[in-house]
Amino acid sequence: MRILIGAGSQNYPGWIATQKEELDLLSPASFENYFRERRASHFVCEHVWEHLTESEGKAAAVLCFNYLAAGGVMTVAVPDGNFPNEAYQNMVKIGGPGPADHPAADHKIVYKLPLLIHVFESAGFLVDPLEYCDDDGRFHFHDWNWHEGPIYRSFRTDERNKNLQLGFISLIITARKPA
Repeated sequence: MRILIGAGSQNYPGWIATQKEELDLLSPASFENYFRERRASHFVCEHVWEHLTESEGKAAAVLCFNYLAAGGVMTVAVPDGNFPNEAYQNMVKIGGPGPADHPAADHKIVYKLPLLIHVFESAGFLVDPLEYCDDDGRFHFHDWNWHEGPIYRSFRTDERNKNLQLGFISLIITARKPA
């Protein structure tokens, strides 16, 4: 089972798109009801974790770890707190701009790589960074397998990144459950 958690309008062949009503990252009961004895081979969460506090994010990471098969992969993308673009940072900041129904209005955290790694390692995952900006704002990209974790808001697929110019990126990690 390849599961998109908090998929919104995303839908990829071979992946099951879920919404909060089906799989709530803060509700162990929703995972138990959805999976029962089954386990996912892959999870993808694109721009979901920033809507949780750090402690909620840690609890959600544990929940996903528990429902991921041994050797399974979780790909997570969040706004990057080190991306050196003032308009981007204003858009993704805690509370976000604009009216209450704006997607960033309920952002509770803006991640930088070390904190996102910590959240998932504390749940037992082995973490590899895929795309991120370092503390000096330099962008780093490690080639990754789209079929293992499709992330639209990435350097390679987001149409706002044209001619090798970064318009919109994500901090992206792969978190693997040990076999």
